[in-house]
Amino acid sequence: MNIILSIFQALVLALCLPASGWRLLHYFQLESYQLPGFYRSVKRSAQKTLIPNVAMAAVGTVAAALHAPWILCLLLEAAAAALLFVQARKEKLKKPFVVTERVGRLIAMHAGTALVIALLAAAVSPVLLYLLPAFEAALIALAAVCAQPIEKHINRQFVDDAIKRLESNPNLIRIGITGSYGKTSTKFLLRDILSVKYNVLATPSSFNTTMGVTRVIREQLTPAHQVFIAEMGARHVGDIRELVDLVHPSIGILTSVGPQHLDTFGTIERIKNTKYELIDGLPQNGTAILARDGAICEELYARCPLEHKYMPGDLVQASGMEWGPFGTRFTLEDTKTGESARCETRLLGEHSIANLLLCCTAARVLGMTLPEIARGVARCQPVEHRLELLGGAGGVSIIDDAFNANPVGAQAALRVLKNFPGRRIIITPGMVELGGEEAAFNRSFGEQMAQSVDVAILVGKKHTQPIVDGLLAKGFPQDKIHVVSSLDESTKVLHAMMRAGDVVLYENDLPDNYSE
Repeated sequence: MNIILSIFQALVLALCLPASGWRLLHYFQLESYQLPGFYRSVKRSAQKTLIPNVAMAAVGTVAAALHAPWILCLLLEAAAAALLFVQARKEKLKKPFVVTERVGRLIAMHAGTALVIALLAAAVSPVLLYLLPAFEAALIALAAVCAQPIEKHINRQFVDDAIKRLESNPNLIRIGITGSYGKTSTKFLLRDILSVKYNVLATPSSFNTTMGVTRVIREQLTPAHQVFIAEMGARHVGDIRELVDLVHPSIGILTSVGPQHLDTFGTIERIKNTKYELIDGLPQNGTAILARDGAICEELYARCPLEHKYMPGDLVQASGMEWGPFGTRFTLEDTKTGESARCETRLLGEHSIANLLLCCTAARVLGMTLPEIARGVARCQPVEHRLELLGGAGGVSIIDDAFNANPVGAQAALRVLKNFPGRRIIITPGMVELGGEEAAFNRSFGEQMAQSVDVAILVGKKHTQPIVDGLLAKGFPQDKIHVVSSLDESTKVLHAMMRAGDVVLYENDLPDNYSE
């Protein structure tokens, strides 16, 4: 009877654990199911990820230690798990938790491994059994490790199917795009320009992992498509090479190399070599197009052995540039023939036009005329949340650059803001995922901000302190700095001060696993 009772208690507790760890499962998904990133998220948000489960464990262990009836102990644990589950489900999220098939398999593995551990704990002591919720993060990690061989096998089947679909269309032009920043914007700009002449499929949103690109190929690629554009993201060395082995692009575009994801790469040198995996993976008759940045991209251009390699200015160049509330206007000129076409776009910022020139270069490589390219440029719109110019109420202009701030992109956004008339307001939580250099970059961001804005609204009192230090170091008025705890609070502060003619820049928006 005692054995059966112990098994029953272990089973109920094992089933409660995934519910109590719902927020932890979400964080694991946000980190692309990578354990190192998951550990960092848990540590960074311990108040939300660890303490609730420790409290749940405390309730059960105290009840068990006081020899409360077993049914009461279980009810207390179940009630605590239900409460944590409901709280996690009600939480307002920027990127909701999606219960995919992979998540379903992880939950099943989690319940199974937790049951085994719970049975062993129950055999020792009921008190030990009820301590398990305190180790929920570790239990999820264990389940992920146990599920890894299954996931690898399933992923391999999907990847093989995607490769077969690509190979079934030998005339398909395959283009890979990577960079520390600018790759998503460049992908959509290139899609819009090439669509004037070709039937183009580009990976949607920020689908830039092997499995994300695989899914797009399997679900959306058809024999009618003439061009496939794959964005290639990386958080670890070898990620780009894996995507190149999947797509086998004939054209590779490198938008930038800089301090992005330093928390996983560690050094700029490793980032540089990882981004070059795209260029290194091109065939001998392939084409490499690299940004003219006066820095690392030009160093990689010199390293590239391909005959067909270009930077903006080699085939086409832009001149007569002007920008403002209308967007940007410039003249596109063929550097060899002198032919030109006037272009206009809603894009803002020098770096946006630099990305656009990468696309114009690729279009020229693929045989498009300047009038065709100009029509494509007119189609180009800012990617959502990437220097997107919006009309606000009461004569206020909004520049939405909230997708993901990085040192180069943030500088470019500040340059754009500085060119706007009226009072200039920035709302930002600063930059993340920059490893040990994060504080230094944010301080520098504050110093640069002091030269470009009139009012700074900073989100996150702890995280934005280096920005405050940078602002004050450059003599920025302290009464023009407003530090708030949340985006909702920043909106209230903004509405209280806003007037006609203001321009507001939203720079970055922290993901759910970066809450203070």
